[in-house]
Amino acid sequence: MAKAKAAPDNLDYGADQIQVLEGLEAVRKRPGMYIGSTGPRGLHHLVYEIVDNSIDEALAGYCDQIEVTIKPDNSVRVEDNGRGIPVEVQSQTGRPAVEVALTMLHAGGKFGGKGYKVSGGLHGVGMSVVNGLSEWLEVWVKRDGKLYYQKYERGVPVTPVQEIGRAEETGTIITFKPDHEIFEVLEFDAETILHRLQELAFLNGGLTIIFKDERTGEQTKLRHDGGIVDFVRYLHKNKNTIHHQPIYFKREKDQVILEVALQYNDSYAENIYSFANNIRTQEGGTHEVGFRTALTRMVNDYARKHNFLKENENNLLGEDIREGLTAIISVKVPEPQFEGQTKTKLGNTEIRGIVDSTFTEEFGYFLEENPAIAKKIVEKSINAARAREAARKARELVRRKNALETSTLPGKLADCSSKDPKESELFLVEGDSAGGSAKQGRDRRFQAILPLRGKILNVEKARLDKILNNEEIRAIITAMGTGISEDFDLSKARYFKLIIMTDADVDGAHIRTLLLTFFYRYMRELIENGYVYIAQPPLYRVKKGKEQHYVYSDQELSRLLQKIGRQNYSIQRYKGLGEMNPEQLWETTMDPATRTILQVTIEDAMQADDLFTTLMGDKVEPRREFIQAHAQEVQNLDI
Repeated sequence: MAKAKAAPDNLDYGADQIQVLEGLEAVRKRPGMYIGSTGPRGLHHLVYEIVDNSIDEALAGYCDQIEVTIKPDNSVRVEDNGRGIPVEVQSQTGRPAVEVALTMLHAGGKFGGKGYKVSGGLHGVGMSVVNGLSEWLEVWVKRDGKLYYQKYERGVPVTPVQEIGRAEETGTIITFKPDHEIFEVLEFDAETILHRLQELAFLNGGLTIIFKDERTGEQTKLRHDGGIVDFVRYLHKNKNTIHHQPIYFKREKDQVILEVALQYNDSYAENIYSFANNIRTQEGGTHEVGFRTALTRMVNDYARKHNFLKENENNLLGEDIREGLTAIISVKVPEPQFEGQTKTKLGNTEIRGIVDSTFTEEFGYFLEENPAIAKKIVEKSINAARAREAARKARELVRRKNALETSTLPGKLADCSSKDPKESELFLVEGDSAGGSAKQGRDRRFQAILPLRGKILNVEKARLDKILNNEEIRAIITAMGTGISEDFDLSKARYFKLIIMTDADVDGAHIRTLLLTFFYRYMRELIENGYVYIAQPPLYRVKKGKEQHYVYSDQELSRLLQKIGRQNYSIQRYKGLGEMNPEQLWETTMDPATRTILQVTIEDAMQADDLFTTLMGDKVEPRREFIQAHAQEVQNLDI
């Protein structure tokens, strides 16, 4: 790998910049405290922590290339061409600095303010946590013309730091294998890692990130010289924008670097993604508050100054102005304060004022210098305000018509007798025929059935006022009891499980996608809190004599036929739920003791937004490309 150019202000980065705050205890005992979970999310977090150390070298100006490789045994190798972790003895401990960084919590170059101006990761505990949660970890350091090596097992050094050769370049290589004693799953998902690396490449324009998956032989090179402007363009690849170029600026104030890129599209959803030191702040924070406040004020000021809003008209609300907005806010902060263990909210109070004042100044210039774009933004916001008022009236109408007393629940809802939401579940069933079978086959004590007639409205192409006029959607909202959008209140949920039960064919998949789009856009907290499930009805019933088996995939059918022999059996292919009698539907799809239901989760809101736009948006070509790309993954297709 080519060596990056040294930064102009060559910071002193030696052993004594590695400061020790406390030892490596409790990580293996309570891994969730450090990486969130021991499931897939925590597993992938290990990769991000090691990569974050390389990114810190890039932020400091000493690294311009990072390679991430998934090995065939599901170990991971991360290599950078930074300065290399110091290997000389660290004065506080009398041990090599690289060993200190890999074995002690809160030991790293990020605490004294000299090793790094800006850093991400788990506040300096990242490398040691990864080491402690790995079956083994190996580190190679290229520094001062020499190559050094050390190996660890479950966080304990099993070799000393030793010089093993010469090195013309500088950098660090870390390879680790997650520990099977800690993690429930050891299989890395390439797409999940690639998405995070793509994000990092956007946030660090000019940095090259190479991703290799040696399990499949696939390799991807990521580099975005346009930085977060390219990021916004990428997010808008399947959307229709209302102005051609994203609005962008970058400023530094009080040692804080702020970058903002934003662009409007013709959709009705807002997508604001904020980052602090490359860490995605999913819960926002002071930088996002500063941006939202300034954006709302500046658009209202411009609208009044140029008579788009009359004196007797109310100001536009923030939600009106953010309709159809995609924005990336990235701050680089010397001493970030993150709220919560998983660092999803920036807490530095001074950042709000810095972002507010800086964005106000820059966006003010832009609006005055680009009146045609400013007019489009204001007009879209005013249209959104009118639709909001229409939606408010529609919501009031829905509330008046459908107060949540039992007497006014939807007529076609077969409710359960239990009044305890924790044990109650609502099945949304495709069609009256299947709905009838489900009503007869269910356990009436805790299972409610709401049949849906046909396909609900595609909410991706409609505003809230139109959505609330759709009879099927109103029935779902009323049955669940939570309200919708800004009126949503999870504590009023009448059921803790909402199970989508559709046919295993193309129409069923379409209905499922329409429902998921609706829940994601307008009742997202149901998904985020684990309330939404998808039923898995069988595809086949195989009978041989008095034996019968329900089969849920073609692969399972093939295995079963090999097992029972190829003679004297019959196969029934279920085209729809309505073909099953109540007993069969209960036994295969509804009985908690025997059924399989899939919980719907959102691992990444950005990917989810892109997926729903692709599947349900206006553009045909991205949808065609998606179907072609994933055609091999389809198990059952009815034509």
